[in-house]
Amino acid sequence: MIQVRAKKHLGQHFLTDLQIALNIVESLPSDTTSVLEIGPGTGVLTQFLINKSQFRFSAVEIDSEAGAYLKEKFPSLHLIEGDFLKMNLKKEFGEQPFSIIGNFPYNISSQIFFKILDNRDQIPCVVGMVQKEVAERIAARHGNKTYGITSVLLQAFYTIEYLFTVSEHVFDPPPKVKSAVIRLTRNSVKKLDCNETLFVRTVKTAFNQRRKTLRNSLKPLLNGQSVTEPIFDLRPEQLSVNDFISLTNLLEEKTENKTI
Repeated sequence: MIQVRAKKHLGQHFLTDLQIALNIVESLPSDTTSVLEIGPGTGVLTQFLINKSQFRFSAVEIDSEAGAYLKEKFPSLHLIEGDFLKMNLKKEFGEQPFSIIGNFPYNISSQIFFKILDNRDQIPCVVGMVQKEVAERIAARHGNKTYGITSVLLQAFYTIEYLFTVSEHVFDPPPKVKSAVIRLTRNSVKKLDCNETLFVRTVKTAFNQRRKTLRNSLKPLLNGQSVTEPIFDLRPEQLSVNDFISLTNLLEEKTENKTI
C-alpha cells in the first residue's frame, strides 16, 4: 500500500490506499465522456482520472488550501474552486451529460445525492464512496428495514449497485465507521407515471412515521378522506417504487379538487 499525506476538512477523510482509488476510478463505465470529481482533496483519485484521454475531466474543491495543492500538483487540471452544492451545473457543462465521482464528505453526502437527483437527466452515472450505512440505505430493496426516502427517490431514476466495502483503516484520519463504494446508473425512466411533486411528498410523509401503517402516516395528505384499499394497511418499507407511484395516483384521485 502506498500512502499519501492528507488532512481532514469539512468532515472528509482522505483515502490512502491507491489500489482502492484505482478500483473506484475503474468503476466508471468505459463509454464515459465527461467526469466531474467532487472534493478531490489531495488528488488520490485525481491522479488516475487526469490522464484518462477518453473523457473531459474537471474537479470541484471548496477548500482553498487543498485547491492550491491541487493546482501545484496537477497544473493541467480544470479545477473549479467552490461548493458543488451551489454550482450552476448548466453554466459549467451546458446541456452535455457528465458523470460524477468522488470520496464524498460524509456530512453532506445526502445533499450531494439530492442535487444529483435534481439534475438526473444530465448525470448518467455516479460512482461515490460514502459511509457504509448510507450506501446500504441507498441500495436497499423494499422489505428491508434500511429502505427509506433516499432508497425510493434515487431508485426511481437510477439503478443502484453496492460495489464494495472499504475499511476505516485506509483513511487519514481513520473514520469511526466503514465506507462503501456505490454506483448509480441512470435508468430509462424520463418521467414518473404520476404527479412527481406529490410522489416526493408521499414518500417523505410516509417514512417520517415509518413504524405506522400508511393509513396513519399519510393522514396529513388525506385531508380527512377515508381509505379502505389494502395498500393503506402496509408500512412504507413494504412498498416498491412502482407501489409508491400507484399510491401517489390513488392519493391524487381521492383528494381531487382538494388542497394537498
